[in-house]
Amino acid sequence: MNKKTVSKVNLFFGGLVSRMEENKDFFNDITINLKSGTKNFPAKILYTDDITLDYQAVKRNVEKDGLWDIIAEELLKYDEAQIIYSERGAKIVIDANDKKVNMRHEDVTKEINKTSVVQTGREYVVNPALAKDLLEEIGILAKNGKIKNDKIRKYNQIDYFVELMQGVLKEIGDRDEYVIFDAACGKSYLSFVMNFYLKEILKKKCHFIGVDSETVIEASKRMAKNLGYNNMEFIKADLTEYTPPIRPDIVVSLHACDTATDMALALGIRAKSRAIVSVPCCHKDILKQYSYEPFEAITKHGILKARLADTLTDGLRAPYLESVGYKVSMIEYISPLETPKNIMIRAVYTGKKNEKSKQDFENLKEMLNVKPAIERFCRKGEI
Repeated sequence: MNKKTVSKVNLFFGGLVSRMEENKDFFNDITINLKSGTKNFPAKILYTDDITLDYQAVKRNVEKDGLWDIIAEELLKYDEAQIIYSERGAKIVIDANDKKVNMRHEDVTKEINKTSVVQTGREYVVNPALAKDLLEEIGILAKNGKIKNDKIRKYNQIDYFVELMQGVLKEIGDRDEYVIFDAACGKSYLSFVMNFYLKEILKKKCHFIGVDSETVIEASKRMAKNLGYNNMEFIKADLTEYTPPIRPDIVVSLHACDTATDMALALGIRAKSRAIVSVPCCHKDILKQYSYEPFEAITKHGILKARLADTLTDGLRAPYLESVGYKVSMIEYISPLETPKNIMIRAVYTGKKNEKSKQDFENLKEMLNVKPAIERFCRKGEI
C-alpha cells in the first residue's frame, strides 16, 4: 500500500485506539490481517495493563504513542489489510487497499435463528442462542444449546425481570455509564444476564457490583473472569452495614429471602439509588410479629395468616419507600405458574418525601404491633 492509503487508515485506526482505552472493560482485541497476493500475515493487539502486539510469533509490549508507527511500517509492505476491532457486543472492520479505505460496523447481536429455544414456547429478551457462552458458563444452558430442564423457570424469571427493566431505564434517563448493585446477589444469575442485555443488546456502558455476605460470591468472581466480564466486581459484606461508595443508578434484588430483601431496599435507600427493583422471596419477619384482633377469625388459620403476612410485609415496604422520597409501583411480574413469589417492587427516586405515606406507615406499625425490618436497617445508616 502507498503512503496516501496508509495515512487514510491512520485516521480510522486512531479512533479505534481511543475507543480501546475508553472501553477497556469491554475490549477484546484488534486483529490485523496483512495480505500480499494469496498470503495472509496476522497480527493481534491486546490490552490489559499494557498494550501487547503479537506479530510473527513474537509478543511485545508497545507504548500507545509508538503503536501506529509499527503498524504503518508493516502496512507499507503489503497489498491490502483488514483491521478488526472487537469488544463485547460490537465489531468494527476497516478494509484497506490502494483503491479504497472504508470502515463498517457489524452488529454481533443481529437476528438469529430462534428455533434453538422453542422448548420454552416464548421469545426471550436475551435469547439463549445469542448468549450461549454466557448461559453455559453460569449453568443455565446445556452443551446442546437448550436450557436445562431444571433451569427453565429460573431463566424465565430472570428474563422477565430484565424485560421489565426497560421501563426503569427510561424513567431514570440516559447515563454515561449505568452503575448497578445486585444486593444479596447469590450466584449473580441476574447480574450476568442484565450485563449482557445492557452492553451487548442496548449498547450501554455499565458497571455491576454484586454484594453478598456468603462465600458464593467467589463463584461469581470466577465466572466473570472466565467470561472476560471486566465490568463486574463482587464484594463480601454485611448488607446491614454496607453502603456503596458511589451512588447507584439501580439496586436490584431477586428472591432475597425474608429480611434480606429489606436489607437490599435499605441499601438502595441509604445510597439514594436512582431506582430500586426487587422481587421478594419468603416473608417470615412480619409473620412472627403481627396481630390484628378484627382478623383473628381469619388469622387463626395458619396458611391464611402466612399469606396475609406476605401482603402486609410488601404493603409496609411501599409507604416506607414513599416516605423517604421514592415513587413506588408494585406489579405481578411473572405468572404464578413460574413462581408464587412474583411481586415486583419498583421504586424510582424523586427526592420528595411523602408525609402522608410516612404517617400511613406509622399507623400500620401501631395497628399491627410490628417493627418492620426495612426501617431497622435504614437506621443503621443515613437516609
